[in-house]
Amino acid sequence: MADQLNILASGQIVPTSLHTEVQRSYLEYAMSVIVGRALPDVRDGLKPVHRRILYAMHELGLTPDRPYRKCARVVGDVLGKYHPHGDQAVYDALVRMVQTFSSRYPLLDGHGNFGSVDNDPPAAMRYTETRLSPISNEALLEDISEALVDFSDNFDSSQQEPVVLPTQLPNLLLNGSSGIAVGMATNIPPHNLGEVIDGLIALIDRPTLSDEELFRLVPGPDFPTGGEIIGTEGIYDAYRTGRGSIPVRGVSQFEEIRPGRGRQRRNAIVITELPYQVNKAGWIEKIAQLVNANKLDGIADIRDESDRDGMRVVIELKRETSGQRVLQDLYRMTPLQSNFGVIMLALDNGQPRQLPLREVMQAFLDFRETTLTRHYQHQLDKTENRLHILDGLLTALGNLDAIIDILRNAPDGTTAKQQFQQQFELSERQADAILAMPLRKLTGMERQGLETEYEEFTQRRDQLQRLLSDRRELLKAMKKGLRALKKKYGDSRRTRIQTEAEREEESQQIEDIIAEAVEEDTVVEFSQKGYVRRYSQRSYQRRQARLDADTNPKLHDAEEDLTIQVEAAVTTQEVLTLTRDGRAFTVSVEDIPANPRQGRGVPLVNLLPDSVPADADAVVTQLMINDSNLGQDLILVTRKGKIKRAPLREFTNLTGRGLTAMKVKTGDDLAYVTLAQAGDEVILGTSGGRLLRFPIDDDNLPIMGRAAQGPQGIRMGKHETLIGCVAVQGKNDCVLLMSAAGYGKRLPGEALRLAKRGDIGTQSFQFSQKTDHLVALTPAIPHTALTVLTSAERVAIVPIESVPRQGRTGECDRVVKPTKGETVTQVLTVTLPESSENQAASTEEE
Repeated sequence: MADQLNILASGQIVPTSLHTEVQRSYLEYAMSVIVGRALPDVRDGLKPVHRRILYAMHELGLTPDRPYRKCARVVGDVLGKYHPHGDQAVYDALVRMVQTFSSRYPLLDGHGNFGSVDNDPPAAMRYTETRLSPISNEALLEDISEALVDFSDNFDSSQQEPVVLPTQLPNLLLNGSSGIAVGMATNIPPHNLGEVIDGLIALIDRPTLSDEELFRLVPGPDFPTGGEIIGTEGIYDAYRTGRGSIPVRGVSQFEEIRPGRGRQRRNAIVITELPYQVNKAGWIEKIAQLVNANKLDGIADIRDESDRDGMRVVIELKRETSGQRVLQDLYRMTPLQSNFGVIMLALDNGQPRQLPLREVMQAFLDFRETTLTRHYQHQLDKTENRLHILDGLLTALGNLDAIIDILRNAPDGTTAKQQFQQQFELSERQADAILAMPLRKLTGMERQGLETEYEEFTQRRDQLQRLLSDRRELLKAMKKGLRALKKKYGDSRRTRIQTEAEREEESQQIEDIIAEAVEEDTVVEFSQKGYVRRYSQRSYQRRQARLDADTNPKLHDAEEDLTIQVEAAVTTQEVLTLTRDGRAFTVSVEDIPANPRQGRGVPLVNLLPDSVPADADAVVTQLMINDSNLGQDLILVTRKGKIKRAPLREFTNLTGRGLTAMKVKTGDDLAYVTLAQAGDEVILGTSGGRLLRFPIDDDNLPIMGRAAQGPQGIRMGKHETLIGCVAVQGKNDCVLLMSAAGYGKRLPGEALRLAKRGDIGTQSFQFSQKTDHLVALTPAIPHTALTVLTSAERVAIVPIESVPRQGRTGECDRVVKPTKGETVTQVLTVTLPESSENQAASTEEE
C-alpha cells in the first residue's frame, strides 16, 4: 500500500505516505518513552513517575514528622493528578524508593512489607504505609514553588506539576538509576554522599580539577548491599566515558564451625554481603543446582542463617577441601562475582546524553546555582516588599498626629488613602497597610518592634544583594549548604574497593591454587554428535591399541559416534566453547568425566550453564586454550556472512554466565570459528563455489568489542550460503573443497587473488552437475584424513593425499560416490591414528 489516508478531525483527507507516517509516529512514541518514562533528568536524578510521587506526597503533607499514610492513597493521588498510567507501575516505583537494599539513600520511609533481598514481593498497596524520608523532604522538596523551578500543566491541564525538583543534592549519583528506553538504556550506580559532596566542593573551588584528583575524592560506586569492587580499571573507564563494566563480588570469610552434636568441626565459607541486585535465594538455588550436577565440588551443605541483623550464608565444606579453590569456583560459576555495566545516560536539556562523571557533577552544580539564584531573588523580592511596607508604617508613626487628623476628617477610607499618598508620598500598598494597622501598633513596644524588624530586613536585603551580585559569595553559600547536608546525612562507605596490592596478592593465591592442583596429562576427545570424553594417557594408548585404523575410502554405515577432535591437555587447562547464539563459555578439563564407562562420554552442553539449550547443535566449536595460542585472535563468522575478529585472551577464566563473543541477530547464527593472527589470511567460501581471500589486518578486519556484530565478510547470492572459513599463513597452504555429489580437490592459497573484505570473490570450483553445490571448505593439513558424512548416515575416511591438487579452474575428481538421492553433508578433518605397531612399541616402552 503506497499511500495511507489520514483523516483529520475537520473532515479533510490528506494523502500521506505510509513509511512517512510510520516513521513520524514511531519517533513520537520513542521520544515519549525516552523523555516521559525511562530516563532520569540529570538535574534531580528522577524519572517522571518518581518526581510525581514525591510531589504528590509533599502536597499531602506526608512529612517525616507526620503519621504514615496508606500507599493506596498516595498511588491514587498520583494517578488522579499527575501520572495517567497503571497503578502497579506507580506502586513498583514507590516500593523501590522505600527499599534499603535498592536505594543507597531511600527517598521514602515505609511501614510494612516492602519486599526483601530474596526477591520476595511487597505486600499489596492497601496494606503498606509510607511517608517522605528526612533527606527527600529537606534536600529535594524544601521551599518548592514556581519561584524556584518551572511548573507545567498535568495531562488534563487541571493541575500544575514541577518540571524538576529543586534538589540540593545530586540524587542521580547518590541513588543511581536504571531504565530501558527505545534504542537506549541507562544504568547508573549509587554513590556515597560524603564522597560526592567532597568532589562537588572541589569542582567549585577548582573547575580545572584533573580527573585523577576527582577520582581520588569519588573513588567509586557505593552500593547499598555493600560488596567489594575488584580493581579500578572499570571504574575509571565508566567515569571518563560514561560507560564501563565494574566487577563486583560478595564479601566472604572463612570460619571453623561445628555442624552438630557429635560431628567434627569443619571449615566453612560465610557470605555476609552480596553484589548489588543479586537475588540471595536464587543464588543459593544456583549453588545447589551446580552441586547436584557435579559441576561444583567440595561443598557438603549450604544454609541461610540471615536475620534482621544482617546477611549470613554458611557454605559448609567437605573435609580436605581447599576453601580458596571452592571460593574461586563460586566467583567463576555463580553471581557471587558479577559485572555491573555502567551506562551513565540521562536527559540533559531534554536530550538523552551519555555523560562522564565530571559532566554529571557539573550539570548538577549549574542547576543548583540556578535554583539558588532564583531562591535568593525570590527572597530579595519578598524582603524588599516587606521593607517597603515597614517604611510606610514607620512614616505613619513618625507623623502620627497628622495621620489621625486625616482619618478623623476623611469621609471614607478611599479619601484617607489618597490623602496619605499625596501628603506623605506613600505608595498604594503603604497606604493600605497604614489603614489596616491596628491601634496596638501605636504602643512603644510595638513601635520598637517595627524598627527592629526594619533593621533586620535591611541587613537581610544587603546580604541577598551581595549574594546575587557576587558569584563567589553565591558559591560560598552553596558549599556551606552542601557541608551541612553532608554532616547531617553523610555516612561511611559500604562497598570496599580492592587495592592493587590486594589484587596482586589474590592473583598470587590463585596461581598457588592452580600450582597445588595435580596437573595430570590427559587426552580429550570430542565427537561428531556433541559428546566429550577424557582419558589418561595410558588409558588412551591402551584404547587406541585395540582400535584398527579405518581408512576405508568407500562409503559404509557409521556404526558409532565419530571422533572429530583429539586434544592432548593437562587437567588445569580450559576448553573454550562457543554457541550458535554468539556466547562463549569455558569448561575446565578437570570437569570433564575421566575414563567414562559409556564409551561416548557426556554431552558437552551438559557441562555448560542451563541457559544453553540442551541440543548438540547448540555448540559451534570448542578450542583448547594453551600458552601457544593465547596470543592469537578468534575469527568468528555467521551463517549470513558477518565476520568479526576478537582476541582469544579476552575469553579466559570466564564466569559461569560466560561472555558475549559476537552479537548475532535474529534469523542468523554463529557458524564458523577459527584461530588466526595478524598477518595471516582468511578464506571464505559460498555454496556457489566462490572463494574470497583477504589479509587479516586492521583495515580489513579490525579487532572489535565483544558485543559488536561485525561487518559483511563476503557478498553472497540470493540462494547461496556460507560453507566455511579457513585461516592460512602462506600462499602454499592448501584448502580442501568438496561438493554435495562427492567431488573434491585441494586448492593452494596462491591460486586465489588477494582481495578486500566484502568483495564478491572468485569462482573456484567447476561443477560437473547442474544440481551440485559446495558443502565444505576445510584446511588441507598434510598427514590427516577426511571423514566424509552423507545424508544417509554413511561415512568414508579418505587420506588427504588421495585428493588431487588442482588450480582454481582445474577439474575435480570424485572422492566418494554417493548413491542415488544421497548427498555429502559434512566433511571433517581428523588426525590419522598411529599404526598398531607404533602403538604397541610405545606401550612397551612405558
